[in-house]
Amino acid sequence: MIRRRQPRPMKIETVQRWVASVILIHVGSVPAVSLAVYSIGVAEDERGRGIGLWLMSGVIGLLTIAGVRLIFQRTPVSPWLLVGILPTAVTGFYIL
Repeated sequence: MIRRRQPRPMKIETVQRWVASVILIHVGSVPAVSLAVYSIGVAEDERGRGIGLWLMSGVIGLLTIAGVRLIFQRTPVSPWLLVGILPTAVTGFYIL
């Protein structure tokens, strides 16, 4: 007879943290990716505005990942911040 482990119930605080972090990732990643992609087209006509939008996408991405880390009560400075600047890094090839 094989015994199966009963899953432990999750604490309500853990569920709230996961829900808040998923919402923050969605709300933060949409403008970061949108600005990064939009900055490519703007930079063709007005280079300064395109680079400004491109930098704003990086800042929004960094703040999003730092916010998720703070929701889980971790230090905001970590290698995970690289995920936040990923859209900016990918579109940087087209901007610069």
